[in-house]
Amino acid sequence: MRPTLINKEISWLYFNERVLQEAENPEVPLLERVKFMGIYSNNLDEFFRVRVATLKRLTLLGKKALNIIGEDPKIILKSINNIVLEQTNRFDKSFEQIIKDLRKHNIYIVNEKQLDQEQGEFVSNYFHKEVRPKLIPIMLGQSSEFPDMKDDAIYLAVSLSNKSTGKTNYSLIQIPSDVLPRFLLLPQKGLRKFIILLDDIIRYRLKDIFYVFKYDEITANVVKLTKDAELDISDDVTESYIRKLTTSLKQRKEGSPVRFIYDQHIPKDLLNLFIRKLSLSDLDAIIPGGRYHNFKDFMSLPNIGNSDLKYPPLPPLQHELSANIKKGILKQIRDKDMLMHFPYHSFITFIDLLREAAIDPKVAEIKITLYRLAKNSSVINALINAAKNGKTVTAVVELQARFDEEANIYWSNKLTEEGVKVIYGVQGLKVHAKLCLITRKENKKNIYYACVGTGNFNEDTTSIFSDLLLYTYDRRITSEVARVFDFFDKNFKISPFRSLLVSPFYLRKRFIRLINTEIQNAKKGKNAYIYLKLNNLVDDEIIIRLYEAAKAGVKITLNVRGMFSALPDSPELKNNIESFAIIDRFLEHARIFVFCNDGDEKYYISSADLMRRNLDNRIEVLCPVFDKELQKEIHTFLEIQQKDNQSTRILDNTFSNKYRQNGHKELRAQRAFYEYLEKKMEKTAP
Repeated sequence: MRPTLINKEISWLYFNERVLQEAENPEVPLLERVKFMGIYSNNLDEFFRVRVATLKRLTLLGKKALNIIGEDPKIILKSINNIVLEQTNRFDKSFEQIIKDLRKHNIYIVNEKQLDQEQGEFVSNYFHKEVRPKLIPIMLGQSSEFPDMKDDAIYLAVSLSNKSTGKTNYSLIQIPSDVLPRFLLLPQKGLRKFIILLDDIIRYRLKDIFYVFKYDEITANVVKLTKDAELDISDDVTESYIRKLTTSLKQRKEGSPVRFIYDQHIPKDLLNLFIRKLSLSDLDAIIPGGRYHNFKDFMSLPNIGNSDLKYPPLPPLQHELSANIKKGILKQIRDKDMLMHFPYHSFITFIDLLREAAIDPKVAEIKITLYRLAKNSSVINALINAAKNGKTVTAVVELQARFDEEANIYWSNKLTEEGVKVIYGVQGLKVHAKLCLITRKENKKNIYYACVGTGNFNEDTTSIFSDLLLYTYDRRITSEVARVFDFFDKNFKISPFRSLLVSPFYLRKRFIRLINTEIQNAKKGKNAYIYLKLNNLVDDEIIIRLYEAAKAGVKITLNVRGMFSALPDSPELKNNIESFAIIDRFLEHARIFVFCNDGDEKYYISSADLMRRNLDNRIEVLCPVFDKELQKEIHTFLEIQQKDNQSTRILDNTFSNKYRQNGHKELRAQRAFYEYLEKKMEKTAP
């Protein structure tokens, strides 16, 4: 009998609810709550562009869709819409409360109707100087052509009414938040600080745009259209949907609508016009909302509050590699394996490693996988510098990194121009593994140094993503990392792997074998446990094996931030599954896998989640951590997370996302682990 699972798209919505909870939580600093509103909104945008868009396309396949995903996509879409509508109401109420709370701290977000004369003059001057030249109002209804609304842009839908003639004109104005700041600071009045949104600046001077019309009433309501992003279907459904990258990018811009959001006060006739002209159907999410949309911009709200309105600073700690940098980073790695924790440690240390390799006369070659890069990437600069210094540099660039495709094409061209060998991934498989290999000539032999990470080589995201990066000289790992790069170069050559678990070739089978070992040990009465820290746990086969392990007596801890398809509360599982999620100031991104193995613990780190796409359709690597001291450090990290009682939610069958409260003293895991590393730094300081 197939154990009960929850649909992964539905489980994703419960994950995003945990983000919304942070915006609602009065214990979270006020400006951080605003930021969480932006994160929630941005997450939901991508969810509709990819996940919902895929489901909508699957409805066209009829009964075939059941064979692909095991459920009726129409039913899933209906459930999604119901949950999103409920969350939207909570979101709007939370924003209203935040507005009130900001006022208590003399921060006022004002609209066009709340401006005094001095503020009105300031806004008018800004409008005519900066905003008006960027506006292109399009009149609706004057031709059969309806304007092409950009994906995720926001628009003012304007209604101009003349009561004496009974005529109404409509217009559409894109709010130019892509070229102008969404927020404008108004002149301060004593201790009071004022912010107005670009939307309301335009509203304030609408009469200066439509002066040619004779009207009695003018209204403007924000609307937003989300379109099908197209590309994700190659991962999650069937290879027949794969498009060439350039074609897919073009189709993304021209994608069909999947969600239409509107200000609930919009005139009904104007709303019906949009629904009709955009050919929106019952399968599309048509969502009434508040006055503002594109809350992702609120992640960049001007920082004008007191320091207590933000999280207290946690400046990156100096890692042992940096503290002893004069010894040489490569030499230190040769002495012992090292582990970095981001964002607690600075990513600059990895850049320093690349720079050292670039000028070290004994370094012959650098190889690296690149998935997402910083906007101004120091990694790219270091690789180019190495190539200019005569090193052989190879970069495996994944062109299908979702929403980073164009950026990765740009970086690929730049690297190629500078003499770097660029490999464009592997046909039919995404390269998601985070690997770097440095080859050094020592005693006339090629000696490997490897870095294996759980997150991207991206200095922008390592400041907010909680990730791990292993530096190792251990030949059991480095020789096999070299074989992975050999496969990138020669796709027909698949080498055996003893230490690394590599997908799509060996990972699934060997992972299940690790679970089965715990089951066998539990049945023999031996100690047996599994600890999994992940972003997403949705693979049916893996979850079923975990159910079987729990039934056999294996103690299982599931620390899963995002999608979670398991239903862990069942008498037959004997209370052997503990599952929880941590949402806090840093995004928990590291993947860690621990198996008891009859007392000889096995530790692995990876960039792979337990999803079908990671196990079957991507190049992923689970890398063992052999060093006992590093195993202890990872154990401490996981133990601290398990004791968290401030930012942890229980994952259970009710999907209630209740905060976990346990008998420990108040403990916030991310802060506590920072303090642990801080003490370690003091002990290892030279």
